[in-house]
Amino acid sequence: MKLFPKSLHEKLNSRIANNALRVLPVQNNLIDFSSNDYLGFARNEAIFSQTHQLLLEKEIKVNGATGSRLISGNHNLYTETEDFIANFHQTESALIFNSGYDANVGFFSAVPQRNDIILYDELCHASIRDGIQMSRAKAYKFQHNDTEDLEALLSKFQAENYVIYVVTETVFSMDGDVPNIEQLVLICEKYKAYLVVDEAHALGVFGEKGEGVSQSLGFHNAVFARIMTFGKGLGCHGAAILGSQELKNYLLNFARSFIYTTGLSPHSVATILTAYKYLTTEKEIINDLKENIQYFNQQKMQLGLKPLFVYSKSAIQCAIIPGNEKVKNIAFQLQEKGFDVKAILSPTVPEGQERLRFCLHSYNSKEEILNVLTQLNQAF
Repeated sequence: MKLFPKSLHEKLNSRIANNALRVLPVQNNLIDFSSNDYLGFARNEAIFSQTHQLLLEKEIKVNGATGSRLISGNHNLYTETEDFIANFHQTESALIFNSGYDANVGFFSAVPQRNDIILYDELCHASIRDGIQMSRAKAYKFQHNDTEDLEALLSKFQAENYVIYVVTETVFSMDGDVPNIEQLVLICEKYKAYLVVDEAHALGVFGEKGEGVSQSLGFHNAVFARIMTFGKGLGCHGAAILGSQELKNYLLNFARSFIYTTGLSPHSVATILTAYKYLTTEKEIINDLKENIQYFNQQKMQLGLKPLFVYSKSAIQCAIIPGNEKVKNIAFQLQEKGFDVKAILSPTVPEGQERLRFCLHSYNSKEEILNVLTQLNQAF
């Protein structure tokens, strides 16, 4: 008897036939245009050393949390870090989860109730969609960044007196574009809906101190919940849900991905706290990233590449190159020239929307940016 079901074998073969089989990449020494380490915090030696020093100062000499936060894993660093995060983001409370995925699954499976309505942008991340699938609420998608489509749905459901949650991201991970937060806030206020925003790819990138889109625009107090993920701009691990103290109390009582898992280690939480403190003092790094984003946009225009790209002023820049085989071939050509640029294939993105995804960083040089775009131009 073969210890692998035929149905699963056929699904794998289908991926191979479509040139879409995922495999784990090996670490390379190519110039980084693929990681989410926008500010270089993941490789920052000062953050590494300061995290170690913080643990020594607090005489913390344990490797793990030892249990869930509701049993034995709620070490003192959690309280200090959550208080710092809440103050940094000008909100009543912050609740740390083990990852952005856990935060989204925990929030959307627990907060919207059976008779509630969830209206979510059609391009929301898989973690949001998975959480929504676990919810007992009814969910409907609206067209990407289309406030008219959203308002039509809100008008329809408001008449039935539902509790409605409107869900979006402040930077979309596969396009790099940003919704009109001001308009979303006004629409949600008009229809008495609760706005929820995922700021995973905005933290460290937008705002004077990297505080994210909604806070940098002054609309954070109008948002019901903000999900901040630390594995991108902060270069570490974990996430936090920001909101009222009552929301925090609710989540630690009902969010299953929070309740039924071992907490983060003291070292992980110390790294989060150190990275946040670093954001407040190292504004030059944030400015370097912003300059590189501006330079990338200028150069793609000068080289005539602008029509290829999705409009974006974020650290994520995507060139649409339809077809798995074609986009993989161009990615390979760029990698052969020394640039770590990844192809995003269907079914991760819709068929016909395959793309090269360029992630920009504070540590990319202007020369590297110009060279990678020049090589892309020559690949066509």
